[in-house]
Amino acid sequence: MTARPGFLPLHATPQADVPDVLTLPLVELQRRLRQRELTAVELVETHIRRVGAVNTQLNALISDRFPAARKEAAEADVLLRSDTDREKLPPLLGIPCTVKEFFALTGYRQTGGMLAYREQVATQDATLVERLRTAGAIVLGQTNVPEGGMWMETWNRLYGRTQNPWNLRHTCGGSSGGEGAMVSAGASVFGLGSDIGGSVRIPAAFCGTVGHKPTGGLLPLTGHFPGAIPGTQFLCAGPLCRAVGDVWPLLQVMAGPDGKDADCQRSLQGHPSKIAIDRVRVFAVAKPAPTRAVMREAVGAATEALASRGAQVQELDSRIVELLQAGMFLWSAAVTGRAQTSYEEILSGGKGISIAQELLAFPLRKNRYIVPSLATVALERLTQRMQGSARMQTHREQLAVLQASLDALLGEDGVLITPPYTRPAPLHYETALTPLHIRCTAIYNALGYPATVVPVGLSASGLPVCVQVVGRMGSDALTVAVAGALEAHFGTFRASQPQHS
Repeated sequence: MTARPGFLPLHATPQADVPDVLTLPLVELQRRLRQRELTAVELVETHIRRVGAVNTQLNALISDRFPAARKEAAEADVLLRSDTDREKLPPLLGIPCTVKEFFALTGYRQTGGMLAYREQVATQDATLVERLRTAGAIVLGQTNVPEGGMWMETWNRLYGRTQNPWNLRHTCGGSSGGEGAMVSAGASVFGLGSDIGGSVRIPAAFCGTVGHKPTGGLLPLTGHFPGAIPGTQFLCAGPLCRAVGDVWPLLQVMAGPDGKDADCQRSLQGHPSKIAIDRVRVFAVAKPAPTRAVMREAVGAATEALASRGAQVQELDSRIVELLQAGMFLWSAAVTGRAQTSYEEILSGGKGISIAQELLAFPLRKNRYIVPSLATVALERLTQRMQGSARMQTHREQLAVLQASLDALLGEDGVLITPPYTRPAPLHYETALTPLHIRCTAIYNALGYPATVVPVGLSASGLPVCVQVVGRMGSDALTVAVAGALEAHFGTFRASQPQHS
């Protein structure tokens, strides 16, 4: 692909030469299965073959359940061929998917990517895995994660590093990076991820898929490891998928209390089809951090696209912009003030970590932790020392001011259009130079806001370019509807082909 300024809209980019079923959205695959134009066995086998074709390069799927998946596909076909009313069939019947290793999958390891938990095996499915399987989804296997989940590189000592399917020299993001890579490569129809500071949205943005972080407390996290911070809604589960239209059917299956996660008390509200785009107010935040021109251009183009459909574009107050730009500090203050167990304690299994010893062991390859994890531990120690400081208290007060201001401003029909990161997928290791850039996403975890990432094009170097649509708590239908309007304008999912260039 030749160099060009800005980005090329998706509708103007070539599609990968792969079978249709590897690019079709979930809702179209549902239709074909129910109309008997496709069998579940064919669908599952095609995806298993795709895993075999790409995973040796990507290292995204770290354990498979192919024999069980084949059996479940055959059982799904029996039901699909029966006289059962099509409307009464399980909603995801026959659809292959993947699950982030953080979610319990019966009989499989659940380590969080950490050596300290390498013998830990799940004895029952996480609530969301159970709900997906009850709805007929067929889990192909587990996907890779960063060590402990607190980094933008999906990399750990147990499973190794996952590559970006658009360019193997670039990161796929984290912590749901394995899901981003699998969905992007057409090897999974959708993936189940989780997000405490951008862990669904950043992989979606880097890999060119749709990703949705729901309103805090909408999806139960029972069976997720590492666990959520009790009494908070910072950590959210969410889907990564091929099309915006796939998000709502997945939320309908997964949302709502399970009676076990005390912080999940919300139910799904509204429906994207009920949202009139010409009644939406749009606020652009083109530069929440030092943002590359291509990302600013994408935000501008998205804003113009919505305006062309009748949306009202309005300006944000400068004070709100300033607080959003300080988002990483506000998020850190909120998390540090509520966490009962430190990242260091989780990572080490409660034994503590000597950063100096680990760094000395690194050249000999005897280190137990990867360097980004050690950097995160060092940063955590610094913020813990500052926990009672006047500055940390100021950050918490600023977060409250930002929440009140945005709640009032956005109301029921306002959205923010922002970059999900400051640039397209960086090279491996490059994110270590810009740790504060996750302010683009993390602030919305602290606010509990829903956010939908949608691809809009490819950069001059052939990497995905995405924007993020954010709304007030409870407005998931609004962010999904606006993302859908952007998808209709710029084009739909393009499966990637792994390459080194």
